[in-house]
Amino acid sequence: MITNFKSPSTIPLAMAPHGFNYKLKIAFITIFIFTLLFSSGIIHAADGVKWHPGHYYQLLGGAKNNPKYMMDAVYKDLTNTPALQGIQVRYMWGDIETAKGQYNFATIDKHLAELQKRNKRLVIMIQTKSFSVNSATYVPTYLRSAEYDGGIFTFAHYGESKPKGENLKMWNPLVRDRLSELYRALGKRYNTHPYFEGIGMSETALGTPLNPVTSTQTNDFYKNLYIVLQEARKAFPNTMVMQSVNYPRPIIAPLVETLKKMGGGLSHPDTYLEEPGLLTPGTKYTPPGVYTYYPKLSGIIPLAPTVMHHNYENTRNDSSGHEPTVTELLNFLRDDLKANYVFWTRDPKYYQKVLEMLNWSAQKDRTAGGLSTTCPSTYTSCVQ
Repeated sequence: MITNFKSPSTIPLAMAPHGFNYKLKIAFITIFIFTLLFSSGIIHAADGVKWHPGHYYQLLGGAKNNPKYMMDAVYKDLTNTPALQGIQVRYMWGDIETAKGQYNFATIDKHLAELQKRNKRLVIMIQTKSFSVNSATYVPTYLRSAEYDGGIFTFAHYGESKPKGENLKMWNPLVRDRLSELYRALGKRYNTHPYFEGIGMSETALGTPLNPVTSTQTNDFYKNLYIVLQEARKAFPNTMVMQSVNYPRPIIAPLVETLKKMGGGLSHPDTYLEEPGLLTPGTKYTPPGVYTYYPKLSGIIPLAPTVMHHNYENTRNDSSGHEPTVTELLNFLRDDLKANYVFWTRDPKYYQKVLEMLNWSAQKDRTAGGLSTTCPSTYTSCVQ
């Protein structure tokens, strides 16, 4: 159970930008965000939110990297596995907004058409953080211009100087507003589509910037993240809007309060069964990990965790644990975290094991594959 893990003595330094006292900085961020949360207006969930909890495939690679033969195999798996409710597809911002204010919805429309034939559903995740450098479609080309201060910053693993990926300069209000506009365009097209089940943003961890980031920029990053979430909720009043959350831990409590008030969902990018930073119950000096929030939020907001490919390989991020079975992962997600949705990455090495498990009677013959189906109390009603 998640309460059995001891708290580490410090917050993971892998999330700390260079050049700052991390504890002092995070304390300031926490105070700032609580002030923001309770001093600003937050929208509330609308009537009639689509609600089809259960197990979903998460597809490896971006939407443009899934050839027909792979999608044919995915659709065959969906047809042969009643417990699979649909798929989650990750999109880079530039996959959809090809030029400023110009949007290409073709691949989303194609997925929806194929899924609707099979009575299955689509969830999309906008990759607001990239784990590659200079990706052609991570953000639209115009966002990398001087007008948006380059739009992105490069980050590395803690203690390393080699670039690992890119993250948005969300502290820039122009970047924030363009991302909000993306959600408005998507909501206008898909909010009322009965097979468009949900939309979300990738993980909250800032990464370790290669160039120093100020406390003000960090504060504004999270402030603007909350604003974008609320704008996404306005754009999708009848669709699940979720945020993938991992680190830094001090922002999680106010973020959860925001999600509760706006009717948003909680997700996370990784399911590590023995990861201290995610499991810690916290102390008077360190805040709890994101997993501890899940059971407390059961029946209140949608809970939608993810199993990534490396989660099949080891129970800890540093590979010091063991290789879990898919049943161990399911038991944790269903029984400990009280998940409504689970996104299983379709890893070539493991997906057959996932399918086998989902076709056992405990999943095959139960609504939502055995996951919790309670309509969140933050929704006025759920639409089946």
